[in-house]
Amino acid sequence: MPVHLIQEHRGIAEVVIDHPPVNALDVDAWFALADTVTAAGRVADNRVVILRAQGRGFCAGVDIKEITAKGDAALVGANRGCAAAFAAVYDCEVPVIAAVHGFCLGGGIGLVGNADMVIASDDATFGLPEVDRGALGAATHLARLVPQHVMRQMVYTAQAISAAQLASFGSLAAVVPLDELRGRALALAGEIAAKSPTIIRRAKESLNGIDPVDVKRSYRFEQGFTYELHVRGVADEQRDAFVEKRDADTTK
Repeated sequence: MPVHLIQEHRGIAEVVIDHPPVNALDVDAWFALADTVTAAGRVADNRVVILRAQGRGFCAGVDIKEITAKGDAALVGANRGCAAAFAAVYDCEVPVIAAVHGFCLGGGIGLVGNADMVIASDDATFGLPEVDRGALGAATHLARLVPQHVMRQMVYTAQAISAAQLASFGSLAAVVPLDELRGRALALAGEIAAKSPTIIRRAKESLNGIDPVDVKRSYRFEQGFTYELHVRGVADEQRDAFVEKRDADTTK
């Protein structure tokens, strides 16, 4: 299964992404992730969810090979699946802690940007390679992690930043060695799990209620431009070049 649930500690659910080789999620996996996060938050005794991953990195975004192979249906499915998964993290009835290691790219940024707290290993990197893949999206969520001009530079250049750089913006609860990542996430989760579940759930709802940005509407707006690039054929060259491991034609 690309996503599974661990319930080893009272009040703490762990949702784990495990989709080798790089945790690039296909359409079904995005919806599975959304369903698992939502279900974890609905367990009455849970007070916090940890979202983490197995393997080489946290999440490499969407499965571009699936889109290349299946075309429109996969693109629409990926758009809807990402929107569902990001919304599930944001709307989860309890706080979500993202525990990030290795690469966090594309859709990974959407998950992390919608989390309530983020802990990263010292090898973690964060980026939106969408411009180099013929897509747009998750700038909405990146803007929750970095200042506006940094977000714009990262989108335009498709360059990633390190956990240390992200921490300098105050966006990380901690940066720790990889072998300490889960333990630190569990320690933070334990502090929350010790609180009243009723109050924690109302706190999550109240904080979402005062959010200055409608993250779901903002993200869906971004996705419309991804589909425009697809229809115009510009995105095809970028995706094909990525799959074929060659330089893309950037004359258009």
